[in-house]
Amino acid sequence: MILIHNATIINEGNSVKGSVLLEHDLISEIYHQTEEIPEKIKNEATVLEADGLWLIPGLIDDQVHFREPGLTHKGDIASESRAAIAGGVTSFMEMPNTLPQTVTIEALENKFETASQRSYANYSFYLGATNDNMEELGKVDPKEVCGIKIFMGSSTGNMLVDNEKTLETLFAEVNMLIAVHCEKEEIIKKNIEKYKAEFGENIPVLYHPLIRSEEACYRSSAEAVELAHKHGTRLHILHLSTQKEVSLFDNKPLSEKKITGEACVHHLWFSDEDYEKYGTGIKWNPAVKTKQDREAVLQAVVQGRLDVIATDHAPHLLCEKEGGCLQAASGGPLVQHSLQMMLELAKQGKITKETVVNKMCHAPADLFQIHKRGYIRKGYFADLVLVNPNKSYTVTKDNILYKCKWSPLENQTFSTAIEKTFLNGKLAFEKGEVKEVRGESLRFDR
Repeated sequence: MILIHNATIINEGNSVKGSVLLEHDLISEIYHQTEEIPEKIKNEATVLEADGLWLIPGLIDDQVHFREPGLTHKGDIASESRAAIAGGVTSFMEMPNTLPQTVTIEALENKFETASQRSYANYSFYLGATNDNMEELGKVDPKEVCGIKIFMGSSTGNMLVDNEKTLETLFAEVNMLIAVHCEKEEIIKKNIEKYKAEFGENIPVLYHPLIRSEEACYRSSAEAVELAHKHGTRLHILHLSTQKEVSLFDNKPLSEKKITGEACVHHLWFSDEDYEKYGTGIKWNPAVKTKQDREAVLQAVVQGRLDVIATDHAPHLLCEKEGGCLQAASGGPLVQHSLQMMLELAKQGKITKETVVNKMCHAPADLFQIHKRGYIRKGYFADLVLVNPNKSYTVTKDNILYKCKWSPLENQTFSTAIEKTFLNGKLAFEKGEVKEVRGESLRFDR
């Protein structure tokens, strides 16, 4: 038994003093500050004094790229899940654009098998849709797989689903959550040609948000929403990046929604004014856009129009990030520091810490119908994070755990630090060290 004693528990919209008892892999009891903890418990449990610390549920990141199989020079399930645990992310859902691409049941099962042996965090994997794998999609067990991923925009390899008839069929016949990357390919191509005429092949990175423009994002997202309304699809749109797209979403309770949206930490932290300082280090697809877009997306999160906060963690080697718009790889590593980023915004008064926990812990669990995770509740799995709200932490090369060994946040000092992470009742991280604890496959109550 482990007793986390006298922490400030941030959970379900409240911050209250209390203690949490862990037995085996579950939360067995929650004691409010006014309740007496039995002496037997105090005597038999390992007591961790947590006065002055925040206790929150483990984060659930619904969009990561851990690069295994086939791209493991950038990252792999072991390396990136270790970084996740160090950042308080106890569960992840990984994307299908690996090598080979995860577009068959066999490839999907191979990923689950690898994760069962190597993942330091709990896990699930998306099966990717293509223009011609409908038969494979029909074999997915929705109780074991987080969702189907569709690239409705430019993507690596042949995963771009651009056949209108195929899209209609997918939205009409897939009987589980569909997660989509939305950017309009034809608009992007037109914009590339425009800037190539001006700059040739070396288009400066500050033009990236003009190439992968607001209109490219909005048109594709609007098309996805229209298809979902037409067919009653359970649709989740990933990494919304523009003010215009926010208008597509309702601010009714998550439990009443069939169409949901995700915001990513980089779109809440950076703006196009930062390209001058960070260059291609902040080149993502969809692109980081204007300050106005950043504030609109953040307000949509706060108001409930957008439902979850994730990372789109996508490591590349620094040498792969060299060049301009057409050469530098898109994506960056963020999963180790996403919680600290959002708590920093909370300390700045832009979002409450309770909302951060809602959007990074509770809402992903509800949205994906994850079995007994995402909350501090009796009988739930003991995935927990202790945060020190008064301890500064600076990101340096020495404490970055990503396999790619860099971060766009290098030299950033946060005013909070991750003290401990618990995974399924076991201490998985403390004092900068990730323990040899393995995650479990997520299950879904569908």
